[in-house]
Amino acid sequence: MATTLLRRVLGSLTALAMACSSDDPMAPAPEPTITERACALADPTMAPDFVREVPCTRDFDALASAPLDAAIPGARSVKVVYDRSDGQLYFQHSTRFQIHYSFATRHLSGGGRPLVPPLAQFNASEYFSPDRRFILGAVTHYEGPGVWALELSPYDTASAAMITTLYQSVQQASFFGPALSFHPTSDAVATEAARLPSTVRRITTDQLYARTDYQPLTLGTAVGRLRFSTAAALATTYLSHEDIVVLDQAPNDISVVRGLITQTFQTPLSHVNVLSQNRRTPNMGLRGAVSNARLRALDGRLVELTVGPLQWTVREATQAEADAFTAAHRPAPVTLPAMDLTVTGLVDIENVTPEPTAGQTLRDVLRTAVRAFGGKAAHYSILTRTPGVPIRDAFVIPIYYYDLFMRTNGLYDRMDALLAEDRFRNDPAYREARLGEFRAAMLQGTVDQGLQDLLRAKIAAEYPNGKIRFRTSTNSEDLDGFPCAGCYESHSGDPRTWTDVLDAIRETWASAWLFRTFEERTYYGIAHRTVGMALLCHHNFPDEEANGVAITANIFDDSGLDPAFYVNVQSGGDVEVVAPPPGVTSDQFLYFFSQPNQPVAYLARSSLVPRGQTVLSPAQVRELGLALDAIHQRFSAAYGPASGNRGWYAMDVEFKFDDDGVAGRAPRLYIKQARPYPGRGRQGS
Repeated sequence: MATTLLRRVLGSLTALAMACSSDDPMAPAPEPTITERACALADPTMAPDFVREVPCTRDFDALASAPLDAAIPGARSVKVVYDRSDGQLYFQHSTRFQIHYSFATRHLSGGGRPLVPPLAQFNASEYFSPDRRFILGAVTHYEGPGVWALELSPYDTASAAMITTLYQSVQQASFFGPALSFHPTSDAVATEAARLPSTVRRITTDQLYARTDYQPLTLGTAVGRLRFSTAAALATTYLSHEDIVVLDQAPNDISVVRGLITQTFQTPLSHVNVLSQNRRTPNMGLRGAVSNARLRALDGRLVELTVGPLQWTVREATQAEADAFTAAHRPAPVTLPAMDLTVTGLVDIENVTPEPTAGQTLRDVLRTAVRAFGGKAAHYSILTRTPGVPIRDAFVIPIYYYDLFMRTNGLYDRMDALLAEDRFRNDPAYREARLGEFRAAMLQGTVDQGLQDLLRAKIAAEYPNGKIRFRTSTNSEDLDGFPCAGCYESHSGDPRTWTDVLDAIRETWASAWLFRTFEERTYYGIAHRTVGMALLCHHNFPDEEANGVAITANIFDDSGLDPAFYVNVQSGGDVEVVAPPPGVTSDQFLYFFSQPNQPVAYLARSSLVPRGQTVLSPAQVRELGLALDAIHQRFSAAYGPASGNRGWYAMDVEFKFDDDGVAGRAPRLYIKQARPYPGRGRQGS
């Protein structure tokens, strides 16, 4: 089923993946010469359902499936089936038959052959049984690295003897046989591959990745002005929403731009890639981008950039094309949900979002809760009543108190005056400076005494002994058309020094007026005064053992044929998993939770743990998987199939493992947040 998975995945690994050293036992021998023979297919457009031999590249391409998502440029796969009942090998038409089962039921069942069982039984036997009838795989041609690779599904338990049989059969029946390598697609497959005879060439994921120059992340086309800069310079450089930017490395944050090219590769869940997905702006990694001759020749000019699944293109564009693109892609103005200022007092998290009643849906009650408590708290509330999802006890300071703070301190009036200034609207540097002054004024504002009294009593009675984390939860997060990922900043305060608590609250509220956040709202035509911020409050995580982000579906496969959880996790809490410093990598893996043996396919490793180790233990991966599955099922009624949505669906989940400061206690899983995941861009977006 998932034999072409890794060709989709490799384009999205982290920048520290390196080629193995020369003494690596998996290091492939020098590439042998391959010689194409006369093609067998007279008309490639009329290719049959299968062939027994592949004598040339044209015949291979006639049978190959194009990747559905971003991948190594030129990567194309042909699924192969070896029937152990009669020793026959089949190269199946992999566009016509996307999964092995479809091909096997059509051509290898009945008529004197054993019957192919129903799908569930087929999957259970043909991927996991030692007595299976078929050995299933795929041959992938990684055009960029110049590799022909035989691959199994990451969860396939085929023995070394089975792999050898399939490898030798494919090798003998193809022109690329002399160059064929076996590529393990998961740790489990790699363990079995270590038992292969020396006659079976092998290549690792790291070796493939190190020979790859192009990383497509968010697909699409944009027309804008090409600009070169550096990640470090972004703090003092204003970027226009009409710019296509080339950077030396992936930044932690970036204002609205029309497209992004980074010289270092990014993780799929990096902050800037999530921003690109939300904005539907093309984003790619390109080794040597800063010195790339094609890009340098167009510096400062209008260009059309296309980030495709197989390749990228750039060409000079006209002003007319740029104007037309701007007009066609100007975001429709977003109207935020009106603030509900009737809810006062401190509200325990379980009471924020009620269960739907007759005539309501889960989406309905979430939308209602957002108006008083913001998106983060509204979704967190649902988690409190989701079995198998461990969370911190929490309460919420409603949006009412943010609005009260802004009104009583004259801050709305001050912002209205700024918005009326021509220079504030037209001069980015001036605007950024005035916003900084505005936030400084917020830090000096008076916090309502009634709120302070309620908060003191709540913390003393229910949240003693530890700092309190005040997390942003606004009516402008996780919305259709305006997800605003990472727009705001959370802060912690120590109740032993009350001014520390007040400072944390004011700093968190003030993050509504950060420059990048302000620019994002302006780009989407949002009326700034309509933003309201509640605060989700719970004990801080002072020294967690691991922090991570997970997507409850396979981000590399929107066909649904290869279900998995994608997890990005880092050791400790000092390094953000979505915004690591240069040179730091995290564990990234696909967890095939729905498969019988639940294999884990590691795509990259943390640079903060000893070589050969992982951030999470197998037991912790299992614990996380149970929670992710529960979250995925729970919110399906709001965003997924249970709501009638037949498109690609996933939840974006933040989590931590923490021992709560108790020596000797095993770190516990805590879910910090769950929100709908926007998915990846598409061609022509």
